[in-house]
Formats: sequence, C-alpha cells, structure tokens
Amino acid sequence: MSLRVAPIPRVEVSAALEDVARLRIAVFRDWPYLYEGDLGYERRYLEPYAKSAGAVIVGAWDGARLVGAATGAPLEDHAAEFAAPFAASGRRVEDYFYCAESVLLPEYRGRGAGKAFFVHREAQARALGRRRVAFCAVIRPADHPARPAGYSPLDGFWEAIGYRRAEGLRARFSWRDIGEAGETSKEMQFWERTLE
Repeated sequence: MSLRVAPIPRVEVSAALEDVARLRIAVFRDWPYLYEGDLGYERRYLEPYAKSAGAVIVGAWDGARLVGAATGAPLEDHAAEFAAPFAASGRRVEDYFYCAESVLLPEYRGRGAGKAFFVHREAQARALGRRRVAFCAVIRPADHPARPAGYSPLDGFWEAIGYRRAEGLRARFSWRDIGEAGETSKEMQFWERTLE
C-alpha cells in the first residue's frame, strides 16, 4: 500500500473536515488518548482550520481514501488553553506554529507518513515566518489500567526528527474518556524545536 501525503488545498479544507473528524475519533479512541469522540464536537473543534488563513491540514491517502491527517496553525489561532502556557513562560506566542494532531490508521503506520506530516507542517510554519514549532501529547500514568502491555511511546520518534520536551511547559485540556460519563481534565506535555 503506497501513501500519498500532501497538504489539502485551502479550497478543499471545509469539505475534508468530516473525514478528518472521523479519523480523529477512530485513532484517538486508542491509548493513550482513550477519546470518546462525537462528530458534533469534532466539527466545532476543526472549524478554526477552515477559518485560519495560516492553518494547514496535511492528508495521507491510499488511492482516493483519506487514511491519515495532521493539522497545524499559528499558535494564536488555536485553542487558548494551548497558547496560555507559552505566554506565561515568557515565550512569544507569535513565534510559534502549533502542530496540533497527527492521526493515521494503524495499518498505515511505519511507512513515513508521520515524518511527512511534520515536514509539511514545518514548511507551512516557515512560509509564515515562524521560528518555532511545537505540539503536545497527553501524559498518562505508567500504571494506568488501560495502558497496553508493551506500549512504546513516540518520544524516540519525536527526538529523532528534532523535537525536545519543553520542560515545565504543560497545558490542561478536557475530553471524555471511553466509558466515562463526562469530560475530565488531562495534563499535556509540550515538545518544541527551532526551525533553521
């Protein structure tokens, strides 16, 4: 199975959001996010990507089927919960491009799409004159009952492509875990790199 990975043209972003929402629900249902998603929430969450002139959605296609997607936007165009820790730590929010989510169906992993997602988002950051890129990942306890045996976090991959954990830079974001009645707040660790 060969994959084509490329930014979705701006004129096609709105039409692609439903497929991106379905991918997010499917992929984030797994560990470590355990996300009990719904399309209504996803539509609202993804709408800023259609509105922000600096945003990008990168797709991964198997033929005509969208099997993965990665989102990114200027940090100030994303949720305030993510920008606030940067401002509080003395970092200039306007220097950052936020690489939000990367989702890829499991059967397509290990074929270079993850790296390509970052390459395309970093290209968008450079095009906007952004010097720094960042993303965050959920922090789950090592003894969490839903943690799969043999789970390997993506830290090594992120480090290999130039990202470093931004020590002390964390945010909180809420969503509903599988089987839970309501949303709970989760701690998120930021990773960042400087673009050359």
